[in-house]
Amino acid sequence: MRASKQLELVQRVTDDEERRRAEGLATRERRVAECEAKLAELQRYHAGYQKEFAKHAGGGMNGARLREFQAFLARLGEALRQQTEIVDRARIERDAELAGWRQAAQRADMVDHVVKRRKDEERRAVEHEEQRESDERSLRRHTRHEQ
Repeated sequence: MRASKQLELVQRVTDDEERRRAEGLATRERRVAECEAKLAELQRYHAGYQKEFAKHAGGGMNGARLREFQAFLARLGEALRQQTEIVDRARIERDAELAGWRQAAQRADMVDHVVKRRKDEERRAVEHEEQRESDERSLRRHTRHEQ
């Protein structure tokens, strides 16, 4: 098997790895977007309840209702904190996947370059051999005609 054919096998493997990493990166990007959207929704929900609380508290509110609002806002605050952590983890995972994809893409590019260079060398070697054979045939014809 020619060296370029062997290298093409390596090229397929590195290209497949890059493609797999790109798909993983796209999945992580979607996860980040989903987590950020959920966080934004929680933030809007929390802000709305805070406004509602301020409005009712300013107009007078009984103690039980006040405690209920405060407890609910505390639970929303905890949900926001947890969702922020989820977003942070999703971003870290995405960044790690991005780094992995970049490395895979770099390897694939290097292998592509090596394969191209090897094919060029093989092509030049074939052309050189063909030229040498053509020169020999011409020389044999020439020497036969002189005899």
